[in-house]
Amino acid sequence: MRAVRFAGDGAVRVGPVAEPVLKDPADAIVRVRRAAICGTDLHTVAHGTSLGLGAVLGHEFAGEITALGPAVAGHRIGDLVVGGDFTACGTCWWCRRGDHWECGQRRFFGTGGAFGPPLDGAQAELVRVPFADTVLRAIPDGVSLDAAVFLGDTLATGYAAVQRGGLVPGDCVAVLGGGPVGQLTSLVAQACGAASVVLAEPIAGRRDLAVREGALAVAPENARELIDRLTEGRGADVVIDAIGGPAGLDLALATVRRRGTVVSVGVHTGPAWPMPVADAFAGELTLRFVIGDFLRDADPICALVRSGAVDPTVVASETVPLDAASEAYRRMGERRTLKTLIAL
Repeated sequence: MRAVRFAGDGAVRVGPVAEPVLKDPADAIVRVRRAAICGTDLHTVAHGTSLGLGAVLGHEFAGEITALGPAVAGHRIGDLVVGGDFTACGTCWWCRRGDHWECGQRRFFGTGGAFGPPLDGAQAELVRVPFADTVLRAIPDGVSLDAAVFLGDTLATGYAAVQRGGLVPGDCVAVLGGGPVGQLTSLVAQACGAASVVLAEPIAGRRDLAVREGALAVAPENARELIDRLTEGRGADVVIDAIGGPAGLDLALATVRRRGTVVSVGVHTGPAWPMPVADAFAGELTLRFVIGDFLRDADPICALVRSGAVDPTVVASETVPLDAASEAYRRMGERRTLKTLIAL
């Protein structure tokens, strides 16, 4: 079969790999119908430290089950399913609490050893899915493959951010970063009752998309001024950092109100950040770091999409065949596209 593989030096190539086989009774094999290229893929490829040459990439996928291990009870061959971006056993103490990311058997598709033992990714014609009853979910009726591919990571991250922010209907929410996660976070916040969503993003085209989808958009340097006009100078009730790193956290603390909440979902690679703890203490701020968990939140995420309250496909810039994935990686890396889907 063919797959998108790490070629070294920040490059990817489409090439042949062996077809996956069932290795455990709880496994499933999925024929991928849609995959997507994610910012995490770009970051993983650019740095490459967690990847071996030839590693199969990708962690966002939807498709059709072609084989099942004998222990899988919740799925049938031929089912159309969407997968979470990582695996978890579903039965340990962490999983029973809904904290699947902390499971000792976590493996993240297509990122090498970055987040656990390596597991081949889903930008491929076929993908092996461990713990299939926990990781896979049937695609709801009326939800397209193009929408379903967002459920397991990008939309799950936006949903988790809004929930951990403790959004109350009528709140002012600031979303920092207009990439796919930021855009979908804005949509979830609106669907969950935010009175206003201010999306801060330096790229004009991404601000235009946010405005078309119901947000107020502004360049980052003007975010606090707009938020103050909306809140009588208080600041945002909830700030969601979809940038990551010191820049995102610094802007978040500059725009949140006293006793407000900052939720960071942007990827952090640096080991430390000089938090202004005296100001944070005096302002009684809450700071949370969040990773999306489709395994936990699949029901409300699917409901938002099935009802039409959230349409994740608005961030899809293009759909390409598998053989065109290498160029699609390059375009996304150059910020010429927002999100690419791969149709197989």
